[in-house]
Amino acid sequence: MDSKNIKLTLSYDGSQYHGWQRQNNGISIQEVIEENLKTMVGAPVKLIASGRTDAGVHALNQVCNFTTLSDIDPDAIKRGLNSLLPDDIHVKTAEYVPMEFHSRYSARSKVYEYSILNRKDPDVFLRHYLWHIRIPLDKKQMAGCLSALKGTHDFSSFRSSGSGNTNPVRSISKAELLETDGNDILRIIIEADGFLRHMVRNIVGTVAGAGLGRINADRFKEILESKDRRAAGIKAPAQGLFLMSVLY
Repeated sequence: MDSKNIKLTLSYDGSQYHGWQRQNNGISIQEVIEENLKTMVGAPVKLIASGRTDAGVHALNQVCNFTTLSDIDPDAIKRGLNSLLPDDIHVKTAEYVPMEFHSRYSARSKVYEYSILNRKDPDVFLRHYLWHIRIPLDKKQMAGCLSALKGTHDFSSFRSSGSGNTNPVRSISKAELLETDGNDILRIIIEADGFLRHMVRNIVGTVAGAGLGRINADRFKEILESKDRRAAGIKAPAQGLFLMSVLY
């Protein structure tokens, strides 16, 4: 019986989970899916994800893959998993891929989006999906900070301690601020060939500091070049972050 490599594309609401990766102190998205796959294929399954999302972070298109000896076809796996999984995790697609495909190492880039509600009043319905900042933000300064990120840099200033990445150099191809008409939501979109631990959230926290007048775009560039996490701003809350897509 030949082994097959199956690729899954998932969406999930990370509000109730301790992130993607299995944890000793709480339930993870990986654990929930692996346990249900084990039930379906009759053997333990190891899911490989494009990247580990943190506790409280969401995904529209997370990609993962696993190998199996089971003859259950991908469409049946998709239907079966969706019947077993909780409502906050959904399998969007399932397909055979070549054995050499690896969700993490085969990826060319990933796109993250961070949402900020910038108005005095909160939104009780969206509170688990954005960062509420009551003070008006200077969008010009924020956009200036983001433009400084484009290109290849050492992102040590935006890497949290405990990162397993030994190489802090990453290439950012897109970093922009978008306004959503009519509802005071700002969206920060960043695409890169890879991300360090908490990199997006640390960038967003520092960019928000510029929006609040604590630093300007020139100072942001100095922080980037300093390669010193202590020079950067706070880590933005997890709930505003979404993994939007993984490109191969």
